[in-house]
Amino acid sequence: MKRFFITLSYNGKNYVGWQIQPNGVSVQQVLQEALSTILREQTDVVGAGRTDAGVHARRMTAHFDFSGESFHEKDLVKNLNSFLPRDIAVHQIREVQPDAHARFSATSRTYKYYLTTEKDPFFHDFSYQVFFRPDIGKMNALCEALKEYTDFTSFSKLHTDVKTNNCRVSEAYWEQESNTRFVFTITADRFLRNMVRAIVGTLLEAGRGRLDERGLRRIIEAKDRRVAGDSAPGHALFLHDVVYPDNIWL
Repeated sequence: MKRFFITLSYNGKNYVGWQIQPNGVSVQQVLQEALSTILREQTDVVGAGRTDAGVHARRMTAHFDFSGESFHEKDLVKNLNSFLPRDIAVHQIREVQPDAHARFSATSRTYKYYLTTEKDPFFHDFSYQVFFRPDIGKMNALCEALKEYTDFTSFSKLHTDVKTNNCRVSEAYWEQESNTRFVFTITADRFLRNMVRAIVGTLLEAGRGRLDERGLRRIIEAKDRRVAGDSAPGHALFLHDVVYPDNIWL
């Protein structure tokens, strides 16, 4: 039995998220069905994490096991891309150590969230339009405080099945891409469900001048989702990258 990592990207608009759900079509389901058809055996895939409904991925990683006849990895990439819908694209398939795991072997994950202050017919599917000019300086000042904490219960979806709400944020910052477009980047060893969207919604309160550093610290230390800001919409969120140690690759 050999294990392979598969790197892909997808537009999440038409999916209920990455993970298979009973109420709609997921990216995981579509990828599994394509792999199983091409490899001619039931092939399950395990992703690096969950993305919620409507959330996109520039770089998602998943693994699958295969015991059949060997295949050429570039040929399988080509065949998958011919089979998959146009909103899912496979970029690479690579053999890894048998104990490598797409989720548990990852050392960090990076998300980006896109914001705009202008109506844009070509960008509206991938950015959140706000009707005020956010104060980037105030939001970035609060980003520094995020790195000092590990318990992010206040930014987690309620009633999840995770065993711990501890995460280590290594970077978090806002950048202005143009006069009307802004992007938030955050990297951590792991993320809780809804965490990035809840953080963005809370930081936007600082961008409006309604939240200072002391207020953010009170929110985090309360460990209560009800005291944080509203979650920002999912359509502007992208899983940007997943990083693994070098020694997992064959």
